[in-house]
Amino acid sequence: MIRSMTGYGKHELTRGDKRITVEIKSLNSRYLDLNVRIPSIFREFEVELRNVLSKLLVRGKIDVSINLDYSENARPQNINKNLLKAYFDELSALAQAANVPQNELFLQALRMPNVISANNDDTDKEEWTDVLRMVDVAVANLDKHRTAEGFTLAMDLTERIFLIKNRSDEIDKNKAVRSDKVKQRILQHLQDAVGEDKVDQNRFEQELIFYLEKLDITEEIVRLNTHCNYYLEILDNQDQSKGRKLEFITQEIGREINTIGSKANDAVLQKIVVEMKDELEKIKEQCANLL
Repeated sequence: MIRSMTGYGKHELTRGDKRITVEIKSLNSRYLDLNVRIPSIFREFEVELRNVLSKLLVRGKIDVSINLDYSENARPQNINKNLLKAYFDELSALAQAANVPQNELFLQALRMPNVISANNDDTDKEEWTDVLRMVDVAVANLDKHRTAEGFTLAMDLTERIFLIKNRSDEIDKNKAVRSDKVKQRILQHLQDAVGEDKVDQNRFEQELIFYLEKLDITEEIVRLNTHCNYYLEILDNQDQSKGRKLEFITQEIGREINTIGSKANDAVLQKIVVEMKDELEKIKEQCANLL
């Protein structure tokens, strides 16, 4: 089943006097772009978290947020009173010397480095193990979103590939008509130029065959249908990540359509080629969101 790169997953857990929340948001990106926001008490585990997420999420612009909320009776932070007093006294002395108001000095002292620090007495490996379990659940919820959107994308892409295949069949049916048109047009130009009685029919047939071989699009149509069938096959397989492969096949489909357009030499066929290109552009846009 195909999956989108866009999704959202969340999980919450109450552990003692703490409420832990894990949120994961995913958007389109060619590669894995991982942004992690984690409380300072878990900072030592950040590398481990990134390794876990890299294996689970594969691609996308990923924002991961782990938040801690403490109950009213909890004491989540320590205040270094001695350092606070030292900052406040120093700021007061500077304010007096500069003869400036001292209204906000206490708040300013509170914001100084190391005055307030997290109380990590309760932080242990067991708590971090709980967080990793929560990450697994949040990723599973994210995948539910990705899979649901991927199902919608797969239906749309399948429909557009079949539209291209149908247009290819129309071109195949019109090949013979196009050849007759080309033959009549060249013959008419030749007769107008030298006169009907001076046209060497044998030489004309030889040159016409050579010319039509250059305009022949049979191989391109065969390759186009092969690429479309392969696209549908990849779309339906069970690979976890196939967006890049589908993008590559889309490029190959585009090459065949462009070649058919350059050889078409017919207004009807050119119109069909334009319709195929329009569908292909929509496919490219959708492919950019595939995992």
